[in-house]
Amino acid sequence: MAKKKKSAPAPLVVPTTSYASQNGHGGAKKAHKTRDSDCCSINFVKYVLHIFNIIFFMSGLVIIGVTVWTVLWKHHYVSLLSTTNYAIGTYSLLAAGLLAVLGGILGCCGVWREQRALLLGYTFILLFVFLLEAIVGGLAYLYETQIELELQTSLNSTFMEQYGVSERQTEAIDRMQQEFGCCGAVRFEDWRHSVWLRSRRKDLIRPTEGRLVPDSCCISVTPRCGRSDRPSNIPYTGCIYKMADDLKHHLILLGAIGLGICVIQVFGMILSCCLYVKLKNVLD
Repeated sequence: MAKKKKSAPAPLVVPTTSYASQNGHGGAKKAHKTRDSDCCSINFVKYVLHIFNIIFFMSGLVIIGVTVWTVLWKHHYVSLLSTTNYAIGTYSLLAAGLLAVLGGILGCCGVWREQRALLLGYTFILLFVFLLEAIVGGLAYLYETQIELELQTSLNSTFMEQYGVSERQTEAIDRMQQEFGCCGAVRFEDWRHSVWLRSRRKDLIRPTEGRLVPDSCCISVTPRCGRSDRPSNIPYTGCIYKMADDLKHHLILLGAIGLGICVIQVFGMILSCCLYVKLKNVLD
């Protein structure tokens, strides 16, 4: 009788668990971050950025106000300067103020609607205004140290050669002498060597008619009061140093506004970038 052949034992099956399954990922789709993920929620960043936008908008209005006042009240003296640094700095800061107002409005819309395109444009405006204000502020402080030397080299020749010849510069000199209570560039005797007094031309914008100094030199301006150069009638101090002091104070103000406000905008750029990244993680 033949022996019955033994069958081979069945293989042992050991259940395996993948690393991905053990870690809860498997084939499932990666979960999005929520609005409250990380250290700060989206709503918190939006709230802080809204506060910043209000400050940014108001700073733009302040810049516009200061620069418009500068243009209205100081533009008469620009023709007396040998360079355009003062005018360029003023108008550049005015452009920064207008962009700040526009950026504040754009930022509020971007934050309110949570639109990343608006936030990106807002961030670039912040960066551009930051650079513009930093450059203008730095140049204002640099120019403040040079303004007196520039006036000494240019204003004296303007008084001597252009008064009575150029209408724009004649009006600027008259306005300066009345506003600052001064006479001449360095001293009142400067007028004795001027084209206005020595040429005796009859086609001058301000005829001499026996005057020793322009009527704008007089403490109390009346017709032909410039025929007397006594100290009771005219100031003996020149205009260079008084105008230099006035422009220095104004340049310091423009520099402080430009540099001070541009520092604040660093926080705005950080907040807007933070909100942009958070919205990207939630919406993508």
